[in-house]
Amino acid sequence: PPHVFSDNPSYLRAILIILNRILSILLLQQQRLYVVSSDAPVIMLSKVMLGVILSLLILLTVGGNVLVCLAVCASRRLRCLTNCFIVSLAVTDLLLGLLVLPFSALLQLSDEWPFGPVFCNFYISMDVMLCTASILTLLAISVDRYLAVTMPLRYTSLVLPWRVAVALVSVWTVSVAVSFLPIQMGWNTVNGTVQNHGPWASERRCRFELNRPYVLTDSLLTFYLPLLAMCWTYLQILRIARAQAKRIISARPICITSYNCRNSPSTSTTLVSGVTAVALRDHKATLTLAAVIGAFVVCWLPYFILFTVLGLKEHPDPGIVPEFPIVLWLGYANSALNPVIYGALNRDFRSAYAHLL
Repeated sequence: PPHVFSDNPSYLRAILIILNRILSILLLQQQRLYVVSSDAPVIMLSKVMLGVILSLLILLTVGGNVLVCLAVCASRRLRCLTNCFIVSLAVTDLLLGLLVLPFSALLQLSDEWPFGPVFCNFYISMDVMLCTASILTLLAISVDRYLAVTMPLRYTSLVLPWRVAVALVSVWTVSVAVSFLPIQMGWNTVNGTVQNHGPWASERRCRFELNRPYVLTDSLLTFYLPLLAMCWTYLQILRIARAQAKRIISARPICITSYNCRNSPSTSTTLVSGVTAVALRDHKATLTLAAVIGAFVVCWLPYFILFTVLGLKEHPDPGIVPEFPIVLWLGYANSALNPVIYGALNRDFRSAYAHLL
């Protein structure tokens, strides 16, 4: 179809409601600023620019990940076990764009939380759960690529549908365990009570309280350990690719059987030179994974460093720290980058994108 979203009025209506709400908040802020400040036009302009930037990020996150899901469904070449992880990542990032980012934008622009403490804790739990699921799915993708490169002959016998399903269920189980359970039980607070209740409920704020045990457990499970694992798998892939490159360059041209997305051999073989084999393997095994890990580190490392520091200090309200919203939205941006990375570095995704658009 020429336009993916033109026949989906509910999607457009939801986006318009979000943008209208953001505009209403900006107008309300303008009225307040003109009363209390002589610098109101400058401050208002900065608020408008921030609202536009956040709205564009939300639209890019939602639209990009919808496009990934549609591409896999529409293209037969993309329907394979490996891309189950890609679809899971896209669904996770899509839910983040629909259920978390609009409320984060409203909170960022209005400095108030009008929805009460119960929904605040639900919103924070969803935020933690979806961000964690996104990170752990990236880890699963890196492990899948590691097995494909290091054990190409055994890959199809190792990566089976039930094992992929178990991996995805494990990702969501861990994500729920480190989000809803501790936050709803009050395990993340210093005094052991559920956050945003009691004396804080009347302040119309949405606070994410932190204590040392929760911060150390959450950051280790959902960032530092996955980061180490992804870096290790990438280094192993790079080491094996270089070793294979040396062997191929020193040998005569070889006969390679081409594989499709389902990892089944095609009916014909193609003679390729050593240089071509090295280029194909290097491109497929290292470039995409390097880009994904690089984007992951750039987007999430600043947030988790600040998150860990504030947690060790047991800060009562990290949201009021000036740097916290910046690093938080930088982490959110990773969900918008993932569809771009896979589309830019994968020919099949590019073809599917072009067909859909």
